Amino acid sequence: MKRLSLRIGLACALLALGGCATIVSNASRKFADNLTAGMLDQDDVTTARDGIPAWLILIDGLIQGDPQNVGMLVAGARLYGAYAGGFVDDAERATRLSARSFDYARRATCIQLPGLCKQLDQPFEGFQAEVARTGKSDVGVIYALASAWAGRIQTHTSDWTSIADIPKVQSLIERVVALEPGYQQGEPYMYLGVLATLRPASLGGKPEEGKALFEKALALSGGRNQMVRVLYAERYARLVFDQELHDRLLNEAIAADPHAPGLTLVNVLAQQRAKKLLESGKDFF
Repeated sequence: MKRLSLRIGLACALLALGGCATIVSNASRKFADNLTAGMLDQDDVTTARDGIPAWLILIDGLIQGDPQNVGMLVAGARLYGAYAGGFVDDAERATRLSARSFDYARRATCIQLPGLCKQLDQPFEGFQAEVARTGKSDVGVIYALASAWAGRIQTHTSDWTSIADIPKVQSLIERVVALEPGYQQGEPYMYLGVLATLRPASLGGKPEEGKALFEKALALSGGRNQMVRVLYAERYARLVFDQELHDRLLNEAIAADPHAPGLTLVNVLAQQRAKKLLESGKDFF
């Protein structure tokens, strides 16, 4: 009887420890999510630029302590990608940081979607088939992968092997909008707009499709995401030499209140970029 009680007690203790580990894991994930949200709601660019490196080291430590935590890996991918893309001018450093972002996103994918993980470096047809098997619960992971992958491509624009991965990135983003059209206040449509306007129509680009995608992104954000206006002006209006649209979009972005949940830092950066584009537009048009 004593042995049976001991076994039952041991089993209960193990179950309690398992539950405790889950609680700690969930708490860490929540902390990482809050950390990312705090960064995105920062309206002082200098504070963000100076403070984010400490956050990156912190998220690295959290991931080392819980390497199978998908939510933590996604948060790490987002933070590293945002910092590399928004604050780093040194090409070598941006390459290194975007590589870390992609590594975290890939690891999250391999944990949650092992079938897709096996196809990441394989031909497009097999990759696309696995993307089509993803569901709504996978949206956060596949969007983190697409964003980090796009960031890595941006730092390897002279590498044709890397450029050849663009269709895979597009496939992931198209799956996101198919599963959850309003995800991240329409931000995926902004990325699709950029992809559609990489080239003029004469070279296979789809500028008018890109215009519609930018409009969709703007509508889904309620006009609050000013980076959509900036990229709309930079990628589409300049591509088709529409100065009136170009200047209107940039002036609207500059005049807007940048404060919006999850978009404040992006908007402040967008307004800085809009001012530079307005100035350079005098020579462009």
